[in-house]
Amino acid sequence: MLLLFVEESLIMAGEKEITIYDIAKHLNISATTVSRGLKDHPAINKNTRKKIFEAARHLGYRSNTFASSLRSKKTHTLGVIVHRLNSYFVATVLAGMEDAANREGYNLIISHSLESAEKEISNAQTMFNKRVDGLLVSLAYDTENIAHFEPFFKKGIPVIFFDRIYDHRESMSVVIDNYKAAYDITKHLIDNGCRRIMHLGGNMLRNVYADRLRGYKQALQDHKIRFDEKLLYISKLNEETGIEAAKLILKMGNKQPDAVFSSNDVAAVYCMKKLKEAGIRIPADIAFAGFNNDPVSKIIEPNLTTVNYSGYDMGEAAVTSLINHLNGVTNVKITNTIILRSDMIVRESSLKKQSL
Repeated sequence: MLLLFVEESLIMAGEKEITIYDIAKHLNISATTVSRGLKDHPAINKNTRKKIFEAARHLGYRSNTFASSLRSKKTHTLGVIVHRLNSYFVATVLAGMEDAANREGYNLIISHSLESAEKEISNAQTMFNKRVDGLLVSLAYDTENIAHFEPFFKKGIPVIFFDRIYDHRESMSVVIDNYKAAYDITKHLIDNGCRRIMHLGGNMLRNVYADRLRGYKQALQDHKIRFDEKLLYISKLNEETGIEAAKLILKMGNKQPDAVFSSNDVAAVYCMKKLKEAGIRIPADIAFAGFNNDPVSKIIEPNLTTVNYSGYDMGEAAVTSLINHLNGVTNVKITNTIILRSDMIVRESSLKKQSL
């Protein structure tokens, strides 16, 4: 929900904003009575309150949220900055956030960085100017530092990072154990007889991709499989790069990988699709595993093995933690990290042994 805060006396598009004084004049009652009536004060007669609300609607009155927030020093609004909106995972995160915020009487201002640090900086400034009570952030692909959030820390405005995080002593993070999830899914591929496992990774600035790469490498090491730089493909993990990864694999000839572990499902699915068009059998020739349990993982044939973690639960946990901090129940500086559960979902794409 995008909120716009306005002064009662603000003039917009050449028209005067309706105030409680206009309503009072219209009804021939005092401005104090109108003010109390709009707040549903029991001292105001029920019929009078009804007339006030009807007049407010008729005249186009908008409550002065901004002025009220200045008095209470609270806007009951939380800012949210996500890296992109056209993502199933982000959509489920926002659903969890909306439900948690609504239960506690908070509104959300939602913005997205389009995977751009520059845009993220602009979003942060906007949120600060909107006087949000707290901020929830999933970092852009290329954000290198978080100096743009320092105004929040200095003002004591709580910041919670989720999924794509940045460790900071004055913030909280809500994540899953990406290292363990990647280790387990790589081990699963190894247990199915795979030895040349390619990894499709993302920007190592982001914890999610750095931790998944570490888990992948550790699983190889623990099973005495040498890490091969030629089997690491770093990209933006979108449709195009999934296709490019497939083209790269096809050029490898007899040095092709016998498995691919992708840091997200989208890149995995488009890579699979391109390889299938070239006659590669999955999983008999190349096994596949992804990450995120995106709906597309159940559409591709064979269905994609993946890591499932609830975006809804992550969004709900982040907002609940933030509101608890605002209410003095918890402290984001003490409860520094919340780790949520993730599970591997095994599907046909990785069952190499059964396909032979």
